[in-house]
Amino acid sequence: MTHRTVKSLAEAAKPEDLFRGQWQHNRTCVLDGYKPYLDERWDEGCTNAWKLWEAIVPLGYRGSYGRVSAYLRQKRTSPRPVTAQPPAPRMVTRWILSRPETLTETEQLRLEAVLADCPELDALARHVRSFAHMLTERRGERLPQWLDAVRQDGLPSLHTLAAGIDRDRDAVIAGLTLPWNSGVVEGHVDRIKMLKRQMFGRAGFALLRKRVLLTP
Repeated sequence: MTHRTVKSLAEAAKPEDLFRGQWQHNRTCVLDGYKPYLDERWDEGCTNAWKLWEAIVPLGYRGSYGRVSAYLRQKRTSPRPVTAQPPAPRMVTRWILSRPETLTETEQLRLEAVLADCPELDALARHVRSFAHMLTERRGERLPQWLDAVRQDGLPSLHTLAAGIDRDRDAVIAGLTLPWNSGVVEGHVDRIKMLKRQMFGRAGFALLRKRVLLTP
């Protein structure tokens, strides 16, 4: 135990002070996924802990009533509003890129809360899902309308993507419409790149050539 650790323990005024730092920030609780829903109901005027506990149990909450009661008690007594920690960007990205029907009810509620707080992210999610429908349903004829819709929103990163697609519009429409693709070719290219990295600095071109030709 270091001198700094001993000093921090000696100066702790209350038990909570013993848990400061990265460990406390990253702690997760079974209630975390349901806090956005509780915050929304609280803002609507529902402050009864028992009713809110009964409301989240059908959503999949498996924790105790005491956790819900403690969270709401903290909201009542805290001088500053107590709200749930926002989800990590990687988690929001996964929700947006997933099929809506594959998300749990809690994930859908949290995603809706995030999109409601950020109009730009809401527009991005609509464009991503619209493009996903074109891709999975092979509706390439919708691409011009999709590009026009993207340009109407103030999303510079999507504008760059749209400009790149527009430069090769015919090929992209064909890729979104026809059943054929270059997946096999890309697979062979990746295999050759992998062999090249494995052989770098170890042997000459002759051996590399044999590996490329003979490795299945």
